[in-house]
Amino acid sequence: MAKIAVAFGVVLVLLGIGGFVAGFVVTGAAQFTALIPAAVGGLLIVLGVLAFRENRRKHAMHAAAAVGLLGFLLAGGRLVSTWVSGTPPKPALAISLWVMAIACAAFVALCVNSFIAARRARAQSEKPAGTG
Repeated sequence: MAKIAVAFGVVLVLLGIGGFVAGFVVTGAAQFTALIPAAVGGLLIVLGVLAFRENRRKHAMHAAAAVGLLGFLLAGGRLVSTWVSGTPPKPALAISLWVMAIACAAFVALCVNSFIAARRARAQSEKPAGTG
């Protein structure tokens, strides 16, 4: 799971940097909010790297799942707020928000699946011999 956290982090960093550069090229002004996916991705990379050490894995991956959930809520909340207000976001912003929301949701789903599998494996290994 640590490699997956790093991979999703890299995708989000690239998305943030790409959105920032694209926004700068189009408008000629720096839109620092475009770097929000990069910040979320940077946190996932750091937590993924921490998770490579066995003694830190559980806490780091739970923190990474929380960061992924927060990223999904940020992007999804922004999408919902633009729909409610009736002012559609610019296409580049909409694409960035959708990619961030989908990537973060997929990451959280993978984390939850991994946590469930780890709990089942731990429970199975703790069963006394001969109890089936």
